[in-house]
Amino acid sequence: MRLMQGSRFAFGPFVLDPGAGTLLRNDDPVAVGYRGLKLLAALAARPGEILGKAELMDAAWPGTAVEEGNLTVQIAQLRKLLGPPADGGEWISTVPRVGYRFTGTIQQLDGAKRKPLPLPDKPSIAVLPFVNLSGNPEQEAFADGLTEDLITDLSRISGLFVIARNSTFAYKGKAIDVRTIAGELGVRYLLEGSARRAAGRVRINAQLVDATSGEHLWAERFDRSLDDIFAVQDEVTAKIVEALLGRLRAPPPRNRPKSIEAYDLCVRARKLIDDSPQMAQEAHLMLTRAVALDPDYAEPYRWLAMNHWMGRVHWGGPTEADRSVALEMARKAVSIDPNDAGCRWILAYLLTYERGFTEAEAEFAKAIELDPNEADTWASLSDITVLAGRIEEGLEHIRKAFRLNPFPASWYYLTLGQAQYAARDYEAAIETLHRDETYRTTSRRFLAASLAQLGRLDEARAEVELFLVGSPHFTIHHWATTEPFRDAATLEHFVDGFRKAGLPE
Repeated sequence: MRLMQGSRFAFGPFVLDPGAGTLLRNDDPVAVGYRGLKLLAALAARPGEILGKAELMDAAWPGTAVEEGNLTVQIAQLRKLLGPPADGGEWISTVPRVGYRFTGTIQQLDGAKRKPLPLPDKPSIAVLPFVNLSGNPEQEAFADGLTEDLITDLSRISGLFVIARNSTFAYKGKAIDVRTIAGELGVRYLLEGSARRAAGRVRINAQLVDATSGEHLWAERFDRSLDDIFAVQDEVTAKIVEALLGRLRAPPPRNRPKSIEAYDLCVRARKLIDDSPQMAQEAHLMLTRAVALDPDYAEPYRWLAMNHWMGRVHWGGPTEADRSVALEMARKAVSIDPNDAGCRWILAYLLTYERGFTEAEAEFAKAIELDPNEADTWASLSDITVLAGRIEEGLEHIRKAFRLNPFPASWYYLTLGQAQYAARDYEAAIETLHRDETYRTTSRRFLAASLAQLGRLDEARAEVELFLVGSPHFTIHHWATTEPFRDAATLEHFVDGFRKAGLPE
């Protein structure tokens, strides 16, 4: 199944956004699980068509063998969540012994066409997701991991402007003209490719395209032992840098895994961490196994740190023990690979929350020196800079993050909205935090504060009610004492907005 970029599906009181992973009923979020969303997206994309059980199971459990009963349970839960249509009947009908079909009327809500972004003042490139040619869905993660590693390798070249992974993967599986993609991402060059892995060997095809002319600047095929995969990545990176900058500018060496199995586990785990608490627990098991297989590989420690910090290992939020483990894991990752910007910014962020501000600032600076194209570094630094009272600087950081990552994760919008509130640009904050891309569960407190500052108290209190459903234990005092504020006036401004909105003291 292929979804058009930005596609959303409206039916009855519902709007389904597969890209954002959300289902809304009359603009309110519906608590539907990860598998249920995948199934609903597959059915809604082809209304009236019969989708076989195998196809649906592949949509919800790609590359995984599961019992048919799991599908039956998920469909039953979906029907219960959706309820009956206004005219009676059901949204999803069973076709006995075959599968299911969506019987409701679907209106596809394609996002407005994006304006082309201006080109940066240095050679700019996006690495599109490599196509898996293995004929084995389980190798999809390998092709994705190859793409992500090439993005990281190129990102560390200071003479290049490199688009973040989140934005390039928005085009995965979509047949879109290279000029359109380049315009939407604001780059001149695109790297395309494919990978086939089988019987201990890997075949990689890669080509560098100038999107303005359609000219192929470089293309090559690599047929190597799987053990040589990281050497191939280095070679591809070197060829691209040579083509775009005229000479090889090698970044510091990266920490590479000794175990291909550990590498595979990390690639699969980092795709799961943001999906749901259930998936994050599965990721935790994979990452722990990767550490056991290759204790000198930095990547699993980095993601274990994030998983513990977000409280995803123990549902409900990080405990003191989680935070301690997270910091220990982040330090371990940096000690193994001091040249990895991702390990550095995660350590910097955790240190800030432990009030280690001087060390955190040094780690952020080192992360940016190592990789000026790491959008997540700029976004997380924006959050911390705003809490320090340097609001214009924080706004500049989040703008830079959006330019490097035009299709970012939802937390970027929360960070932008928080910065706009701090700058007292309440209208802009409301516009940002009302967007479909925003993760509403946690951002509603800033939306409520912005509405309250404009005197829109009824709307503010409605947002507070919704926020407290997802965060029933929230208090202004606890939030104010746990967030790493360094500027009393900025803290008081947030507290003032929360109080006006009616959040509990």
